[in-house]
Amino acid sequence: METPHVLVAADKFKGSLTAVQVAERVTAGLRRVVPGVRVEALPVADGGDGTVAAAVAAGFERREARVTGPLGTPVTAAYAVRDTTAVVEMAEASGLQHLPAGEFAPLTATTYGSGELLAAALDAGARTIVFGVGGSATTDGGAGMLAALGARFLDGDGKPVGPGGGALAELAEADLSGLDPRIADVDLILASDVDNPLTGPKGAPEVYGRQKGATEDDIAVLDAALVHYASVLGPETAELPGAGAAGGIGYGALVALGARFRPGIEVMLDVLGFAPALARATLVVTGEGSLDEQTLHGKAPAGVAAAARAAGVEAVAVCGRLALPPDALGKAGIRRAYALTDLEPDPAVCMAQAGPLLERAAEAIARDFLS
Repeated sequence: METPHVLVAADKFKGSLTAVQVAERVTAGLRRVVPGVRVEALPVADGGDGTVAAAVAAGFERREARVTGPLGTPVTAAYAVRDTTAVVEMAEASGLQHLPAGEFAPLTATTYGSGELLAAALDAGARTIVFGVGGSATTDGGAGMLAALGARFLDGDGKPVGPGGGALAELAEADLSGLDPRIADVDLILASDVDNPLTGPKGAPEVYGRQKGATEDDIAVLDAALVHYASVLGPETAELPGAGAAGGIGYGALVALGARFRPGIEVMLDVLGFAPALARATLVVTGEGSLDEQTLHGKAPAGVAAAARAAGVEAVAVCGRLALPPDALGKAGIRRAYALTDLEPDPAVCMAQAGPLLERAAEAIARDFLS
């Protein structure tokens, strides 16, 4: 029998383990049962928070830039570069993690820093930019991002409108003539795990506004403001898949920067070199913190499992909690899922002890699939 070769391609367990730590713990558990097993770690992400970390783990160089945070104060944001490809994560500049605990700014949070981060990637010589969008604190349709890259958004008096989505209700003129000309020569890939339009019942304010602190009144204000904004820039683009990603930053990238939308996990598997790693594997271990209905709609484990199935390689999953029945797992290409809550039912203890519990789950995988 050939020596098993396990590819660990899992996303982070949000709030407890990074994707790199997940791979380390799974490796430790597998080797406790099968000491000679070959394990290859390829931490993955789907375009949301953790995307830059996954790129760095795959050999990209981590860079940092001081940019404008969602509340207008400076933050340090990371991006990743390899040769002429850059991976930029909007959450690094404009994400919820930059908001103080309990403080939200649904009407005024800006994506200006995301534009500054894209400019930093251009300064680094990037010709291809993978723009991972998700985890945003913002709902400004990408207006802040475009302003940082040279666009001007003016009210009826010819003055710049204020930051955030709410102020777009005052927009009278959008002048894109000053956009950084380098953007035209770059392949900008909008990498997202959501395909929502900009506005309406499935749009950015309605579906994602509440997690950014928006009240029902705020959602109505933001939706109307973004409808108006799109009427100035281009209403057809507002209906495209991905336009509603990350508070509508997808729309700004599509309508003004020439971006092309691709499912985030597909893009990241390409960038990270997943296909050659998969060709070496006899078993794939994927996973994320919660395997649930959302997982099936473009999240990392579903993308990994689909690719593994297409290559004829068996895939299993690890997770903190499992909220999918076996038939849904099977349809997704996941043979079996190992949940930490099966080992420790108390969620708080499960989060705190995620590392050791994950090693135990990996031991079970080794006994079931490698012994």
